[in-house]
Amino acid sequence: METEILARIQFAFTVAFHYIYPPLSIGIGLIMVIMEGLYLKTGNKHYEVLTRFWLKIFAITFGIGVATGIIMEFEFGTNWAVYSRYVGDIFGSALAAEGLFAFGLESAFLGVLIFGWNRVSPKVHFISAIGVFLGSMFSAVWIVVANSWQQTPAGYHIVGEGFNARAEVTDFWAMVFNPSSVDRIIHVWQGAFLAGAFLVLSVHAYYLLKGRYIEISKKAFKIALGVATVISLTQLVSGHSSADGVAENQPAKLAAMEGHYEPSAPADLYLFGWVDNQTQEVTGIKVPGGLSFLVHQDFEEPVTGLNAFPEEDRPSQVNAVFQFYHIMISIGMFLIGLTLYASYLWWKGTLFDKKWLLRIFAFSVLLPQIANQVGWFAAEMGRQPWIVYGHLRTSEGFSQEVSSNQILFSLILFLVVYTLLFLLFMYSLNKKIKQGPYDEAKNALEII
Repeated sequence: METEILARIQFAFTVAFHYIYPPLSIGIGLIMVIMEGLYLKTGNKHYEVLTRFWLKIFAITFGIGVATGIIMEFEFGTNWAVYSRYVGDIFGSALAAEGLFAFGLESAFLGVLIFGWNRVSPKVHFISAIGVFLGSMFSAVWIVVANSWQQTPAGYHIVGEGFNARAEVTDFWAMVFNPSSVDRIIHVWQGAFLAGAFLVLSVHAYYLLKGRYIEISKKAFKIALGVATVISLTQLVSGHSSADGVAENQPAKLAAMEGHYEPSAPADLYLFGWVDNQTQEVTGIKVPGGLSFLVHQDFEEPVTGLNAFPEEDRPSQVNAVFQFYHIMISIGMFLIGLTLYASYLWWKGTLFDKKWLLRIFAFSVLLPQIANQVGWFAAEMGRQPWIVYGHLRTSEGFSQEVSSNQILFSLILFLVVYTLLFLLFMYSLNKKIKQGPYDEAKNALEII
C-alpha cells in the first residue's frame, strides 16, 4: 500500500479513537456543573451523590483522552514532516494556547474537584467544576481553530518556496476567527454536549429498567434530557450556518456532500442515496431543488457542482463523503425526534412508564458518538485533495523519508495499544456503572 495512504489511515485511526473521549469529557462536565449547581441551590443530597458518581466517570474519560491524544503530536513530526513545517507557526500558537490556557485550567481545577470534597467549601468546589468544564471547552476551541485554519486559511502569508514553504501568522485574531472557526466550534461543542448527555441518559435508563436507584436516576435522566433536547434542536441552527460557510468557502466539499456534479445548476437535497462517481449519478430519495433552497432560499438558483473544478482539485471519494454526511444528518434528526417525544411524555408525567423508550435510550449512547465521527470524516474527506485548502496538497504533506513498512508497523502497534486502552476504559466504566452511585448499599441515602 502507498506510503501516503498508510499515513492517512494511521492518522485517521488515532484521531477517531482519541475523539471518543474529549466529547464525553465536555458533555459530562456540563452535566456535572448542573448537578452540583442544583445541589448548592436545593441542598438535596441526591444531586451531590450524582455529582460524585459522574465525577468518577469523568476522571476515567479524561485520563484515557489524555493518553490517546499525545500520539497525534508525534505523528505530525514523523509521518507529516512537510505539513508540520508548513503549518508549524500556525499550529504552534494555537496548540500552545490549548496547553497553557485550556489543559492547564482543566487539570488544575480537576485536582480540586476530585480531592476537594470536604476540604474546600461547597462554593469553591462548584467553581472548580465550572473551571474543569470551561477548560475542556477551551481545549476544543484551540484544536478546532487549528483544524478550521486548514479548511479556510486566514491571517497569514507564505514564506519560502517548495518544500521549504511555510505559513506565518500575520494577524493572530484573523487566524483564530477564520471564516469557518466559529460555526465549527459551536457545532463541535454541541456534538460533545450530546455525547455526554446521552451517556447519562443511557446509564440512568439502564438503572430505571433494572429498578435500581430510581429516585436519583429520574433526576439525572431529566437533567440530561433537558440538555439533549435543547442542544439537538440548536444543532440544526449551527449545522445550517456551517453548511452555508462550506457553500461559500469550500463549494467542492458541499457538492460532494450532496453528489452534485453539474457545474452550475439547481441542486437537489437527498434524504439518502448512493453516488456513482463514474456515471456521476445519484440514486435515492430527494427533494428537488432542496439544496438550492437551503443555500440561496430559491429552489431554482444554481449551485456550483463538482464538474466546475478540475478533477485533481476535487474529492475523489464522493460517495464516502455523501454517506458520512447523510449518516450524521439522519442521526441528528432522529435525536431531535427522540428527545422531543421524551420531553412531551415528561410534560405529561408518563415518561418513565414507557419501558420501550427507556430501552432505546439505554442503547442510544452510540448515536452521538457515531454522528461525531462521521461528521469529521465528511469534513476531512471533503477537503481532499488539500491538506491546507487551496495551498498544500495531502500528497505533498507527508514525510518523504518514512517507508510504508515503518508506518504499517506503527499502525499495528497503535492498534494493539489503543485496543487495550479501550478495553481498560470499558472495564472501568462498566465497573463504576455496576457499582452504582453509592459505593456501598449501607451508605445509600435511598435505594429503591
